[in-house]
Amino acid sequence: MIAGMRLPKPRGPLSATLVADLTTGQPIGAGTRAAAEAALASATDVLTDDDVQLSLAICYELHYRGFDDVDDAWEWDPELLRLRARLEEHHLAALRQLAGDVEATDDPVDRQLADLIAADDGPSLSRYMSRQGSLEQWREYLTLRSVYHLKEGDPHTWAIPRIGGRSKAAMVEIQADEYGGGAPERMHSQLFAGMMRDLGLDTGYGALWDDAPAVAFTAVNTMSLFGLHRRWRGACLGHLAAVEMTSSEPSRRYSAGLRRLGFGAGTTVFYDEHVEADAVHEQIAAVDMCGSLVDEDPALTADVLFGARCSLELDGLAATHLLGAWEQGRSALRQEDELAA
Repeated sequence: MIAGMRLPKPRGPLSATLVADLTTGQPIGAGTRAAAEAALASATDVLTDDDVQLSLAICYELHYRGFDDVDDAWEWDPELLRLRARLEEHHLAALRQLAGDVEATDDPVDRQLADLIAADDGPSLSRYMSRQGSLEQWREYLTLRSVYHLKEGDPHTWAIPRIGGRSKAAMVEIQADEYGGGAPERMHSQLFAGMMRDLGLDTGYGALWDDAPAVAFTAVNTMSLFGLHRRWRGACLGHLAAVEMTSSEPSRRYSAGLRRLGFGAGTTVFYDEHVEADAVHEQIAAVDMCGSLVDEDPALTADVLFGARCSLELDGLAATHLLGAWEQGRSALRQEDELAA
C-alpha cells in the first residue's frame, strides 16, 4: 500500500478549520465556509496567500494519495467540493489577471506557443543557481520544488482520459517517460527524491510541505485544477507543453550548478534526464499533442495558450520569491515566526 502523508500545519483560520474537520470527521459547516469567505476577502493576492493556497492544496491532495488518518470518503464529500469550488473560483480569477489577455491567431498552435515562450521575460532562476546558488539555497529551492516533483506527472495525467486520438497518444508518450518507461527507479519523482537525499533533505512524500512557501502550492494547485476539470483540458495540455518546451536548457544549467558544488552524475541525473527527454518532448508536446487537440477542436486554442502562459508566469512568480528573499539575505522558506503571526 502506498502511504499517504500527514496533514500539514495550518497557516491561518481557513486551513485550521479545514484540518479540524478532516481530522474529526465533522461535516464541512458554516464555520469553515465563513473562514473561507474571510480568507478570500482578506487576501491581498490569492496566488501568494499561504492560508488559501494550503487549503486548496489539501482539498486536491485527497485526489492523490490522501492523508494518514483522514477517511478516503472525504475525496467526494459534496460540501468539501463546494468549498473547493469557491477557492477555485478565486484562484482562476487571479490566474486570469496574472496571465493577462492571450489572443489566439490563425498561426499553427506550435508557433503560437513558441512565440509566447520567446516573449517571456521572467527572471532566470536557473542562471542564478548555475552560477552562484549556495548549497543552502539549493536545499531551499528543492524544498519548494518537492511539492510538485515528488508527484511529477500526476497532475497533468488527469487529462489523458479527457482527450482522444493523436493528442491522447502523444500525451501518453510524454507521460510514459515521466514514469520511467516502466522502470520504477527511473520515474522522475524517484530521481528527484534521490537528488534531495544527496542534499540532505527528507524525501518523504509531502514531508516538506510545512517548510514550502505559498508559491510552491500555487503552481501545483494550478496543474491540479486544469487536470481535474474537463473544461480546462486545453489549458492542461498547454501548461504541459510550456513545461516541456522550456525545461531542457534550464535543466542543463541546474545540472551545472550542482556539479559546481561538487555533486556528481548520481545527483544530477534528474536534470540530465530532462535535458535529453524534454528536447524530444518539445515537438511532441507542441505539434502532436497541442496541435492535434486544436485541429480537432479549434475553440480550445485560447485555453491551450492560457495554460502555457500560466506555466510561464507561475515559474516567474516562484523565481521572484526565491531570488527576492536571497537578495535580502533571508530564507525563502516558510518561517515559524510567520506561522505564529
